[in-house]
Amino acid sequence: MLLFTPGPTPVPESVRQAMATVTLHHRTPEFEAIFKEARERLLKLLGMDECVMIASSGTGAMQACMLNLCKTKALTINAGKFGERFGKIADAMNRDKVELKYEWNTPCSVSDVEKALHEHSDIDALFIQVCESAGGLRHPVEAIAKRAKEINPDIMIIADGITAVGVEYIDVTDIDALISGSQKALMLPPGLAMIGFSSTAVEKIGKGVDYYFNLASEIKKQQQNTTAYTAATTLVIGLNAIFDAIEVEGFDALYANTKARASATQAALEAIGFSMYPQTPALSMSTVFDEDAEAIRKLLKTKYGVNMAGGQDHLKGKLFRINQMGLIPVHESAWVVNAIELALDDLGKRSFDGTANKVFNKKYYKA
Repeated sequence: MLLFTPGPTPVPESVRQAMATVTLHHRTPEFEAIFKEARERLLKLLGMDECVMIASSGTGAMQACMLNLCKTKALTINAGKFGERFGKIADAMNRDKVELKYEWNTPCSVSDVEKALHEHSDIDALFIQVCESAGGLRHPVEAIAKRAKEINPDIMIIADGITAVGVEYIDVTDIDALISGSQKALMLPPGLAMIGFSSTAVEKIGKGVDYYFNLASEIKKQQQNTTAYTAATTLVIGLNAIFDAIEVEGFDALYANTKARASATQAALEAIGFSMYPQTPALSMSTVFDEDAEAIRKLLKTKYGVNMAGGQDHLKGKLFRINQMGLIPVHESAWVVNAIELALDDLGKRSFDGTANKVFNKKYYKA
């Protein structure tokens, strides 16, 4: 079975082997050396001034940023399940918020953010997804962050990059917190959240708040190559192993390959009659709206050995989402589009003639 869901993504064999070694105690010089290496490599990947690794899902990192970086009022961007989640976190914490809400295929506009910031001068933190994975949407995060900082230089910009870090280069010039998770482009099992910080964000965190999600204490401890609480030792070991695997060719090559696969997949799907659901598709997944999406997904899983994700909430049964994150062999992506065309033939929607595979290969290898 080929796993093409947008997280968890397949864990490479070399990484599984690294994580299968003898368990280390986290309060030892041996593990501190491993943690130091992972932290240095993570800082380089994120391009930020500081970072922490937390034993939690990505949602834990989202909550930690709300707790530590929003003191008065949050501006949340809701164009899917995860933008909605930022709003729900604010509500759970009784934090005042302004929410900009969009259809799941529609990116946030700079002008809407401008308007909200002018109307609510007490907003001190903006929360947005780089990629909103519910619909495979890419927000113009960099442009939004730049304009928000022009209006209020002190505002904190928190970007959920859980399905974007390791997929593409992200310009963090105006970003104060960039969130990532282990089970996406970094190809690890779930359970490790990572946050990169600007130096301004570190200052704002100050002494920190909360107990477990006290980012001030985590930053202090992790600068000493340890953690405030029990570290996710196996996942940190795996993180170094995945960096080893990626750095054989480098992140630039990974970004280029991901973009080429995503572009080739889109071209192949369009050639057999589909269109992309989001107005601005993210590179991390290829998302299609189709009334027969559930039947297509079922055939792919039961007959062709491909497991991909569907839609949620009002889009349940109407979307299929093809993962593009990680070190995906190109022949697997070619098989996926081929299998989709075969499924359309099975459903009597289109006769199979190999168009998808032909277009995919032509587009990919030209790129």
